[in-house]
Amino acid sequence: MDSRSHREQLYEAFSGSDAAVEDQIATGIEVATSRLGLPIGFLTEISDGTQRIVQATGDHELIQAGKRCPLDDAYCRRTIETEGPLAVEHASASAEVAERAFETFGLETYVGANVHVDGEVSGTVCFADTDERAEPFAEAETMFVELLARLAGEALERRERARERRRRTEQLRTEKRRFEGIAEASTDIIFRVDRDGAFSYVSAAVERVLGHDPETLVGAPFVEFVADDDAGDAMAAYGTVLDGDPVEAVEMDFRAADGVSADGGVATDVTGSLAASAGEKAVGAGNGDGHTVTLEVNATPITDDGEVVGVQGIGRDVTARKERTAELRLKNRAIDEADIGITIADATRPNNPIAYANEGFERLTGYDRSTIVGRNCRFLQGPATDADAVADLRAGVDAAAPTTVELVNYRADGTPFWSQVRISPVTNEDGDVTRFLGFQTDVTERKRTAQLVRLLNRVFRHNLRNEMTTLGGLGNHLADGGSGDGDADTSAAVGERVAAAAERVTDLSERARELERYARRDRKPARLDLAALLDSVAGRFGDEFPAATVETRVETDRGVCAGPEVKRALAELVENALKHHAGEAPQVALAAEDDGGWVEITVTDDGPGIDEMEAAVIAAGEETALEHSSGLGLWLVNWIATRYGGSCQIGARPDGAGTVATLRLPAIVADESVHEVARRPTVLFR
Repeated sequence: MDSRSHREQLYEAFSGSDAAVEDQIATGIEVATSRLGLPIGFLTEISDGTQRIVQATGDHELIQAGKRCPLDDAYCRRTIETEGPLAVEHASASAEVAERAFETFGLETYVGANVHVDGEVSGTVCFADTDERAEPFAEAETMFVELLARLAGEALERRERARERRRRTEQLRTEKRRFEGIAEASTDIIFRVDRDGAFSYVSAAVERVLGHDPETLVGAPFVEFVADDDAGDAMAAYGTVLDGDPVEAVEMDFRAADGVSADGGVATDVTGSLAASAGEKAVGAGNGDGHTVTLEVNATPITDDGEVVGVQGIGRDVTARKERTAELRLKNRAIDEADIGITIADATRPNNPIAYANEGFERLTGYDRSTIVGRNCRFLQGPATDADAVADLRAGVDAAAPTTVELVNYRADGTPFWSQVRISPVTNEDGDVTRFLGFQTDVTERKRTAQLVRLLNRVFRHNLRNEMTTLGGLGNHLADGGSGDGDADTSAAVGERVAAAAERVTDLSERARELERYARRDRKPARLDLAALLDSVAGRFGDEFPAATVETRVETDRGVCAGPEVKRALAELVENALKHHAGEAPQVALAAEDDGGWVEITVTDDGPGIDEMEAAVIAAGEETALEHSSGLGLWLVNWIATRYGGSCQIGARPDGAGTVATLRLPAIVADESVHEVARRPTVLFR
């Protein structure tokens, strides 16, 4: 018997496995059927109003791989319309299952969740039985199904990305083979043009380069063979030579004959499309029919008795050179516009100074290239940088071995972020390491989420253990038959305490789920108007706390650059102040004012003040074995503030008569765009 928990088995099926995605999902379905005690499990794909069974277990004849049915006949119709998992214990008597679906499949018990791929519902993962279930599904069971759906979606996303990478790699290989097979064997074209602008002589190389019969060109105006865009420049150069002055290295595009591609056989469609995608003029692209070839022209006057009677010159095919230049420019632009930071360090010099950094590295770190070049990447490290990770990186450099680590680095403004650092040695023809190629990727969001999950588990276990201790003591009290006078009243009081403990556990669970939902939402920084934001928060508590006073004050003309979740964070602070106020008329003040490139929003109350341990935990940004936060509300505030590059601090008022909470968020003025101001997430805990 497998001693691992079902959750451990599920994570093992999807984590670090070389198995195919189909096998991972099949294992996940088997683990879930065992966990739920249901004989039927299946993964569906939903497209164009049709449900297709992708993988299945169980002997239901309609639920087998490859089976299809209209979505309206399927249980999944309701599942994809539901935000969370759909669980039904008695389908024939439930409004959640369409009658036609039950008649088709006959499943009494059903639980399913949506599978998302790239943010869209691609299908469902479901479990069922033809017999009805005696008890409702527990929350842990539905969450297990939701976890499987998320893991399956992530696995499918990874597979799609891998397929796309393979397709693009093969495409690049095909293009590379195409260009490598091109022979550049053209020779220079020698020509003469008379004073009327007509060719009087053209060498045989023109047939190889442009595809024209040299004899047919004699007597034809040369400008007829120049691309429209370059005709004016060609005539100007011609006039310069007729005036007695030579011209050198003038580039212009010439029309090639039908069936002849640029550069003597090099088709220009690929290069042209690449250049066009980079916003540049396509090499060898003219306005007329057929291809064009770029020639570098050098010409001198032909004189007779001191009089210029014509022009003679050489046309050299430079199309390939221009193509390579355009391609190199495109590649350089692609590297600079990449989301990851790329550096090249000099392995031949002490301390391996950076010799090159792309624009992505500048955006990631906030430093400009002039500040970066010549320094070792250690300048990004700071107080929270893990020494073991730094040692691993150093060992990789010393061993000239590819190395990957994750550590906390610091941007130019002092903001910490999690970075995945990968280095690869680059050798010369003799096998000596001359460079280190480095890649830095911002993985703050992933690390924040992992830290958040650990926090949720730790806080939940701690508080649940405390509540269970309370419940255990109350149970022992009742088991002993009570003590003292008024046992009946004592029993009622014990019941109230039990109910209160249960309510606290439920509230904690709901807060944990809310925080997890916020963590999984996409970041959407926007321009937030402070007056409207504070007024909206202040106005939402009037019905629940009619005797309370919530004032707002805005002392800045700027807004803040953050997501709409900021409203939820401020509401949490105000609600916390009102709920914990012992007086009859609590007072809370919301204020916003400038602080350099930031705006500070404060929430001040006149309540009993925050618990010293609670304040210490939030100020430190982490919990210890002896210090725990009693709830998750303040962590929700901290999560939201740091997600948009800001910070959160909570402590006692200077006069000791209450609490003041401060959110520090990026400021934005009217003429700034959100893209310019938006800050990356900072680490959740420091």
